[in-house]
Amino acid sequence: MCGLSLGGVLALNYAVDNPEKVQSIVLIGTQYKMPKMLLKIQTAVFKIMPKSVFKKNGVEKEEFLKTFLELMRTMLELDFSDNLKEISCETLVVCGDKDTANKKAAQYLAQNIPRAKCQIMKNTGHEVNVNNPKELAAALDAFYN
Repeated sequence: MCGLSLGGVLALNYAVDNPEKVQSIVLIGTQYKMPKMLLKIQTAVFKIMPKSVFKKNGVEKEEFLKTFLELMRTMLELDFSDNLKEISCETLVVCGDKDTANKKAAQYLAQNIPRAKCQIMKNTGHEVNVNNPKELAAALDAFYN
C-alpha cells in the first residue's frame, strides 16, 4: 500500500487493523496523530477560498466543505502512537525536506515502526509526487525491488 498525506493515514490505519493482509506500506507526508491546529487552519483556508478554485477542480465548494468537515470530525481523534510498534511489514516513510508540517512525524514513524526506513527528499514540499516525481519514482522502485 502507498499513500500520500490523507492516503498515508488510510494506509497506516489499514496496516494497524489488518497486519496479516499488508506486505508493505509507503507513507508519504503522513501523520500518525492528527495535528488538531493544522486541521483547523486548513478548514479555515478552505472556507475562505473562492468558489472558482473548487470549480476549476471539478467540484462545488459547498459539497467539498460538507464532505471535508465530516471527514475532519472523524479524523480529529486519530492517534496511532500506541500501535506503530505492531506494524510488522516493510515500511518506507517519505517526506519532503520543506514539508515542515510532516517532517517531525516522518522521523517519528521511522523510529517507531520496527521495519521502517525514512527518506527525506531534498528541495521538496508536501506534494512529493509533484515537486520531485523522479526521485520519488526511484525511491519507490528501490523499495519495491
